[in-house]
Amino acid sequence: MTAARDSRYDILFEPVPIGPVTARNRFYQVPHCNGMGHRDPSALAAMRGMKAAGGWAVVATEETEIHRSSDVAPYVEGRIWDDSDIAAHVLVTDAIHAHDSLAAIELVHSGMAASGIYTRIPPMGPSHRPTSADLYPIQARRMDKQDIADLRRWYREAALRSVEAGYDIVYVYAGHNLSTLQHFLSPRYNDRADEYGGSLRNRSRLLREVLEDTIEVVGGKAGVACRIVVDELIGPEGFTRDEMVELLQMIGELPDVWDFMVGSWPDDSISSRFGSEGEREELIRGLKDLTSKPVVGVGRFTSPDTMVRLIRDGVLDFIGAARPSIADPYLPKKIESGQVDSIRECIGCNICVSGDYTMTPLRCTQNPSMGEEWRRGWHPEEMRTKGSDARILIIGGGPAGLEAAMSAGRRGYEVVLAEATRDLGGRVTREANLPGLNEWRRVVDYRKMQLDRMSNVEYYFESSLKVEEILSYDFHHIAVATGAMWRRDGVGVSRANAVRFDEPVELLTPDDVMSGVRPVGKHVVVFDDDHYYMGSVMAELLLNDGFTVTLVTPQTEVAAWTHKTLEQHRIQSRLINLGIEVVVAQTLEHVMSDGLVVGSIYNGQQQTVECDAAVLVTSRLPNETLRLELLNRRNDWGDSLLSVRAVGDALNPGSIAAAVWDGRRFAENLDRSEADDIFRRNVIVV
Repeated sequence: MTAARDSRYDILFEPVPIGPVTARNRFYQVPHCNGMGHRDPSALAAMRGMKAAGGWAVVATEETEIHRSSDVAPYVEGRIWDDSDIAAHVLVTDAIHAHDSLAAIELVHSGMAASGIYTRIPPMGPSHRPTSADLYPIQARRMDKQDIADLRRWYREAALRSVEAGYDIVYVYAGHNLSTLQHFLSPRYNDRADEYGGSLRNRSRLLREVLEDTIEVVGGKAGVACRIVVDELIGPEGFTRDEMVELLQMIGELPDVWDFMVGSWPDDSISSRFGSEGEREELIRGLKDLTSKPVVGVGRFTSPDTMVRLIRDGVLDFIGAARPSIADPYLPKKIESGQVDSIRECIGCNICVSGDYTMTPLRCTQNPSMGEEWRRGWHPEEMRTKGSDARILIIGGGPAGLEAAMSAGRRGYEVVLAEATRDLGGRVTREANLPGLNEWRRVVDYRKMQLDRMSNVEYYFESSLKVEEILSYDFHHIAVATGAMWRRDGVGVSRANAVRFDEPVELLTPDDVMSGVRPVGKHVVVFDDDHYYMGSVMAELLLNDGFTVTLVTPQTEVAAWTHKTLEQHRIQSRLINLGIEVVVAQTLEHVMSDGLVVGSIYNGQQQTVECDAAVLVTSRLPNETLRLELLNRRNDWGDSLLSVRAVGDALNPGSIAAAVWDGRRFAENLDRSEADDIFRRNVIVV
């Protein structure tokens, strides 16, 4: 990428000192989890290295446990328990340093956020309290003075290992309700009556001591960062912004850089459905005035103009990012090279967060290469040159088809994309019209812009291709990206067989509603056996259209899977506040003329939920007719047609992120067999 940036953005590329080291620009990838951690060090290093290659001046690890008593299993985070962990961290620092970026490590003792179920070491914290670790039936014990002395020693030892591993910035972490240091700081957790409890000066004593210890131990070989919650958002029962102001007046000059966050993780990484870019700016604004040290903060920043304003207004010194750096690791270089319109903007869907909760490699709706940099050798901006002169036909312009066409085009293949409707985007275009999902349009916008720049890719609208026509063309590979449709028979997570219908009420699916169909009556039941976002947005949409809405689900809460995207509590709260009746723990038994008969998941007791119409949000069926017809005509393929493959939802319905990923996989595998679609893994050698 050549240097031709807009001069308005020059300020973003100024170097900024962080104690003894200097960041080459103001782009700072803050610590973020990734589902790889200590288990997949090579994959983790490649992912962090890609951020550095993309221009992020500082690239940080995820939370990294300093000691065995900080075990957060089953979650896969970083570990620097002892010297045996150093080699894995060297992989990370080497990958980051290869591109002249600074490597930062976020050291943490998780305290009451740990379970100890792997090490069987009892959790500990400032007070005798239950842990916050997934409702395990275990409590944290109150730390005594020896425990506090041990904790300080563990931090010092971890800081020394961090410097030995090559880190340029060492974090002292007191945020996200995940750190013993925050637990001491917050009256929510700290009920001590000694010098570590009571007043803010006492509650912050341990934080000050660990900061001073870390500064002493690193001895000017690395900068020291403090990541801290500026307001727990629970009022006077917790640590508040007023106390943060007071704390900065006491220790504002201690660390070399402050990293500010707000609330807990769901507050700090609020999804786009519930929060806009820079959602928490007002809580951060003004804090920089209380310290001479540089400040980093986050806000799902994707607009360079917003970034510049934050710097010029004195809100931040660094543009912090986790999710935007995942969606586009090359965001800084694109701004630097005048390619702002090529930024792959984060849509705020938080599918990336699910990697941490499922303990699997990080994924992204916008960036299918995320987590695959080392495993499969995928790059967010570069692709292998085509392996033949094959011509490619993509049938369907939804997320999988768009990604397949764009990625195959980038490889140099001649591609034709045929879309049956008058718009590209498929399910993304339809779903982006639902409440709160407008930013998801970026999935389509980015890919359409890239396709429009490719002379080797053509796309056609209103092209409903039939088998005979397809076989008359001279294509070598065909991707059938025809998507999926919502089922009408009630089969979902809780039902393996179709529900019984007795002269049923009016039945609709999300496809009907998204196409503009509305029930005839006024009272609608949304039956959600999908448990992601669709049931709740259907309910909200229908309420906005004037219907009385009841949402019924077999789970004990609405949209249960969205815990993994940090949204469940907001979704259920919104529905309740809107006046939508929520009925939980009820399976769909059969449909009658006056409503749905549902049964308790606990004892099977049945009741009728009366309604005029029902929207069944259960599961989907792939639109596979065309693919099957093509495969059945294999004898008519001739010499040119080599493969027909379903991609995305047409293969197996899933998330938009999964569809995009499968589109990329199709393009990657064009010149090799499916059997060669393997990935590397870190194998433990004993």
